Amino acid sequence: MGKLDGKVVWITGASSGIGEALARACRAEGASLVLSSRRSDELERVASSLTPVRDDTVLVLPFDMSDTDGGLKVTDTVIRKFGRIDILVNNAGVSQRSYVRDTPLEVDRKIMEVNFFGTVALTKAVLPHMLDRKSGRIIVISSISGKFGFYLRSAYSASKHALHGFFESLRMEVHKDDVKVMLVCPGKIRTNISVNALTSEGMAHNVMDAGQAEGIPAEVCAARILKGIFRDEEEVFIGGGEMKAVWIKRFFPRLFSRIIRKQKPE
Repeated sequence: MGKLDGKVVWITGASSGIGEALARACRAEGASLVLSSRRSDELERVASSLTPVRDDTVLVLPFDMSDTDGGLKVTDTVIRKFGRIDILVNNAGVSQRSYVRDTPLEVDRKIMEVNFFGTVALTKAVLPHMLDRKSGRIIVISSISGKFGFYLRSAYSASKHALHGFFESLRMEVHKDDVKVMLVCPGKIRTNISVNALTSEGMAHNVMDAGQAEGIPAEVCAARILKGIFRDEEEVFIGGGEMKAVWIKRFFPRLFSRIIRKQKPE
């Protein structure tokens, strides 16, 4: 018997990285799964790799987070299939590798549309079902960049900061309805996030950052997220030594500024 037996978990960005690892971890705990991303072929690959094996308790549901009007339709599909959504994991997103001076506003808007508005739109589609049942969990995969800015990530960091403001407000509003909200702030995780990050031209960066390549495995990150869910944590930080920067920024802001400016942009 797993800790998620009988639970329906919907994961966006489930075709790779943290989302893929979290899908496997939730399945191992007995969850029924809804797997979403833009890439249906990769979702099928993930679904086929699950243990216990894929059956009618796994729904592959391709969805583009930038389609903010499509959230109600795909949510209705999930409700028709399973009757409820116990846990929504807002994991889908895109990073950035470009300087402010070089980045046109349309690229900033694209990043905000996916990371912030797409997440908010899907949450608003799912939320009424959770409120009706007086039960549910909303997990938001933010970033250490949601706590401070860094080179080449202005719009990405802005989108993650925005998620904190929105979902911290939502957490207060739905507390009385037994709907819980958890924000997750990963640092350097070994995924393709830097490879898929947008350049100033709005194209994929196609480079694996050295720090990303040396990051902790996505499976370790997924296990920590599950632990946070089981413990009813409100905010989870996952990473290595880079996570000390959050503490330094909070208590020694001037020292933080001197340190962070010396870091190598990548």
